[in-house]
Amino acid sequence: MLKWAIIFAIISLIAGWLGFGTLSGVAAGIAKVLFAIFVIIFLIALLAVIGVIHMA
Repeated sequence: MLKWAIIFAIISLIAGWLGFGTLSGVAAGIAKVLFAIFVIIFLIALLAVIGVIHMA
């Protein structure tokens, strides 16, 4: 998930540099959504691991 967020962020930067504003905005939006999903899944997994460790 993080890999795709980074890829779309790079696409956004390159598209913005080349003057493709709309494409840059779309790619940046996709990168933000993917990064947010990654963070949420990471936090859930982290809380699950902490819960398992705490129960042991």
